[in-house]
Amino acid sequence: MGKGIPLNDQDRIPWLCNLHEILLRDVASGQHVVLACSALKKVYRDILIQGKDGALVKHDEPGKEGKLAEVKLFVVHLSGSFEVISERLFERKGHFMPPELLQSQFDTLEPPSAPEKFIQISVDKTLSEIIAIIVKALK
Repeated sequence: MGKGIPLNDQDRIPWLCNLHEILLRDVASGQHVVLACSALKKVYRDILIQGKDGALVKHDEPGKEGKLAEVKLFVVHLSGSFEVISERLFERKGHFMPPELLQSQFDTLEPPSAPEKFIQISVDKTLSEIIAIIVKALK
């Protein structure tokens, strides 16, 4: 992206698999985790939940069947018009993503939908309003 070339699935999937492993590790250690990333497609969010091929949990006890190693994922979808997000992106200084790639992000985007667990919040809200909505949804 830093070179002005949009990422494709082959670029994103290994990164998403790595994030899935980090989520599994941190959740297994009892941590509550907040992950901020642009999982633009449903398949990307599925990878965050189950990994690429639905990895099985390993058991030390013989005869115990493995179950899918899943992460409970709650998606906060920040939505805004191309114009608003483009304006904000142009105002950023030193960001890795060139504003010219924004259209490719919108083209790739598959907004979350049922049965995914998600809320959608407009980027037109203030930061404190967005935080309050997220905190309320998590309770």
